[in-house]
Amino acid sequence: TVDPFRPSQCKINKNISSTAPKQKMAIGDNAHRQLSQFQEEEWLFTSALFAVCLQGFSISQFAKLGQERKSAEVCPQSDSASPSRRPKSVYTPLEQQVIDLKQRHQDVLLAIECGYKYRFFGEDAEIAAKILSISCYSDHNFMTCCIPTHRLFVHVRRLVAHGYKVGVVKQTETSAIKASGSNKNALFTRELSALFTKSTLVGEDVNPVCRFEDIQQSCDDIGMDPPHSFLLCISENWDKQHKQLTVGLVAVQPSTGDVLLDSFYDSSSRSELETRVLKINPVEIIVPSDLSELTLKLLHSINNASPQADDRARLETRDRALFEFATAMDTVTKFYTQSQDKGTSLSFESPVICCLGPLIQYLKEFSLERVLRSQCSFQRLLSNSEGMTLGAATLRNLEILRNSTDGAMKGSLLWVLDHTRTAFGRRLMRKWVSQPLMDPQSISDRLDAVQEALESDSVTLTSLKSLLWHLPDLERGICSIYHRKCSTQEFYLVTSALSKLGLRMEALLPAIQSQVTSPLLRSLLLDTPDLLTPAHHVVKVLSENAARLGNKTELFSDLSDFPLLQKRKEQIQEVLNEIQDHIHEVRVVLKNPSLCYKTVSGQEFLIEVKHSQLSSVPHDWQLSTIVRYHSPFLVAHYKKLQQLREQLQLDCQGAWISFLDAFGEHYHTIKRAISHLATMDCLFSLAEVAKQGNFCRPVVRSGEQQIMIRDGRHPIIDLLMGEQNQYVPNDTKLQGDGRRVMIITGPNMGGKSSYIRQVALICIMAQMGSYVPASEAQLGLLDGIYTRMGASDSIYSGRSTFMQELSEASDIIFHATERSMVILDELGRGTSTHDGMAIAYATLEYFITQVKSFTLFVTHYLLLSELERLHPQHVFNCHMAFLLSVLDDVGPEFITFLYQLIGGAAERSYGLNVARLADIPDSILQRAAHKARELENKVHNKRYDNHWHSCSVTHLICICFHKYSIKQNKTK
Repeated sequence: TVDPFRPSQCKINKNISSTAPKQKMAIGDNAHRQLSQFQEEEWLFTSALFAVCLQGFSISQFAKLGQERKSAEVCPQSDSASPSRRPKSVYTPLEQQVIDLKQRHQDVLLAIECGYKYRFFGEDAEIAAKILSISCYSDHNFMTCCIPTHRLFVHVRRLVAHGYKVGVVKQTETSAIKASGSNKNALFTRELSALFTKSTLVGEDVNPVCRFEDIQQSCDDIGMDPPHSFLLCISENWDKQHKQLTVGLVAVQPSTGDVLLDSFYDSSSRSELETRVLKINPVEIIVPSDLSELTLKLLHSINNASPQADDRARLETRDRALFEFATAMDTVTKFYTQSQDKGTSLSFESPVICCLGPLIQYLKEFSLERVLRSQCSFQRLLSNSEGMTLGAATLRNLEILRNSTDGAMKGSLLWVLDHTRTAFGRRLMRKWVSQPLMDPQSISDRLDAVQEALESDSVTLTSLKSLLWHLPDLERGICSIYHRKCSTQEFYLVTSALSKLGLRMEALLPAIQSQVTSPLLRSLLLDTPDLLTPAHHVVKVLSENAARLGNKTELFSDLSDFPLLQKRKEQIQEVLNEIQDHIHEVRVVLKNPSLCYKTVSGQEFLIEVKHSQLSSVPHDWQLSTIVRYHSPFLVAHYKKLQQLREQLQLDCQGAWISFLDAFGEHYHTIKRAISHLATMDCLFSLAEVAKQGNFCRPVVRSGEQQIMIRDGRHPIIDLLMGEQNQYVPNDTKLQGDGRRVMIITGPNMGGKSSYIRQVALICIMAQMGSYVPASEAQLGLLDGIYTRMGASDSIYSGRSTFMQELSEASDIIFHATERSMVILDELGRGTSTHDGMAIAYATLEYFITQVKSFTLFVTHYLLLSELERLHPQHVFNCHMAFLLSVLDDVGPEFITFLYQLIGGAAERSYGLNVARLADIPDSILQRAAHKARELENKVHNKRYDNHWHSCSVTHLICICFHKYSIKQNKTK
């Protein structure tokens, strides 16, 4: 299925053989000519030399042209006398094989193994050549390009990064075994051996863990794996009973084994779905063909927010019938009935089943469905009882996961907190940041562990930190083993790292028991060595040199558990002994007692004869070169030896798969150990954050509704400013049963938005178990943080700036509770002054009297400051301090920002000062200042005349808006 995000991919889906004549190359009396591997490579090389100067065509183009030629071509009479002459419109056996493969895999870019290289054909070649920057030339009927086999992983990853589905087609026969079979003269059979997309980059073809030189040489080419590579499946159903849209989703990360699931009701704004998509950050999304237009627009909007095309998710559209409950339920039932994993029965909601069914079928195409078999891997994505709610707007406005400038990690809260040493720790830290805790005991346990890691002088903790350096990605590695797709190099690297880690931690157990006091750290450190025990045993049975070289025939140091391999090696040794015994006969025949076998260019057991001894060579010996021979005995036994060696390779591959299956039984145990290591890495990372200047341990209590922060600072801006210590700290004091609403006014660029972000980020850091940038912090538990900030439209959603603004405000009204924090920045500025002021006034009053949440309201509408007089117990005004300098009576005033929060409302916003900073010409500034004073005088003169009328109209608007909001809430 074509990715709608990439229109250029539409070419891939043409039926390449819809008009292609299915013929084989005619020889003699309509016989079929078959090519051996050597002949095939020779033909490819020869035809390539002549094809370079020819005009090339893609598969579909040439197929059509070939059809026309076939109908129009008239062969001369002499052709009948030359049966070996082949018409150009007929495909070679290899080309026909390519057409057959492409017919079965029309939406896949196929890399086809041809000897020592992989080749692309037709339009696949044109696409690959453009992306990989390699030459593309015409070879007989098709355009083609090729890559060397040892660079396959580099080029596959490049193509996948551009959103393509890439298939690797390998030769399924070996030359020696084929030569002994009945089809020894036929073309080598080739089959699709692996498929890869952005979310399914698992296996030795694309994860060369031990190819350090290749990785170093290609670090600029390969884009290394992102922290998360989730595959997300989305389903939609209309709930007739509740008359609402029900959305189900299942997200799986095949490379790590993580599975997330959720089902929920959503509105036309799709805000709930947007929140989850942003948190999951998938690299590939599966949707039904009848996906609603609103959801599709949302996915477009999120996807196009990424500044680089490589960062955008790939969209896979599947048949809507697969998402129907009956079909999906049948798939899920059969899948788990056949599962060999024992455990309690799984229970899923209907929307989740509608996603799980298509997901199982999709992963089967990649042989990665095993990751869905165990319930241990399943986790709920969002749970109000477990984590604080951070919506999509909050993640974006507070720059929690990425900055709003270029979408990079630098400049985000994650950037501030992520000092992890491992890839699996980095993934866990992202999860911690996006979903802070709600359990006060869990928060306290994390803070205890961070405090001990920060303050302890124990050598034990220092040693444990050093163990985490330079570890491979154990989480991805163990999952690759579980999928039976890892190489011997990757297996040995992962298991040896786990074994060494377990042994070193086991040696530290006495010191851990006596020195570590944190309950969380103690449990992690004491449990991990036992969980890593299976890794010790597998390392002992492997040969390190053979594993590093990828030599599976010498991989197992003890063959007692592999009798078939032992028998095959004995057969090989028997043939080798016979060949070695034969040298004595050769010495007698050639009268050379010192004669030995020679090996030249991979040809073994050659008998080298001097020119003076050529007369002694029997006539039935096979000539190898001018003076090197194979005797009939060697010809037969060498052929047998090659067959046994290749059969040993196949047997070793089967033993290797069985060995991986046996180790895979410990998958969940070792995955739990890696989870412990990731948790330790995150705790040590938060301790590094706490080492920064003027950070304190927050006090988080569940029974109190308060936000008390002394000398708080914005964690991101504070770090960006470095050691200059220029950031001005501010205090915050909010009480749930007292003054809980702040109305913040002041000049533009005075620091209002930075301050409200600072308060929210400190609360997030505290509830995820981190120290915070303040001298003191006492906080109550928040169930969510909701923000409405900035001014931007949503073109893909068809919303204007003001509509987008009010939609976000509406979502906050419906979801915020008295235990939430609400941040509203300049609500109502997207429309006229009177309408905007009325909406801002009514909305803020609703939060004061109905929602009763902690509210930080930034505004330039000075009328809103009157709410302090109406609700003095819960509302107070404040503004960002500044110094005002009047240079003359003509131009605007000059403002010096102090960035200090003080009590009381500001009289004006001093927008002309920002105009000066933006280098607006002086003539315009002077005219603007004059007009501003003129308007202010008119307003001042009318204020007393229209005072009662204004109050009545405003009060009426507020009452209407208030009743409308309550009605909408009841309807929802």
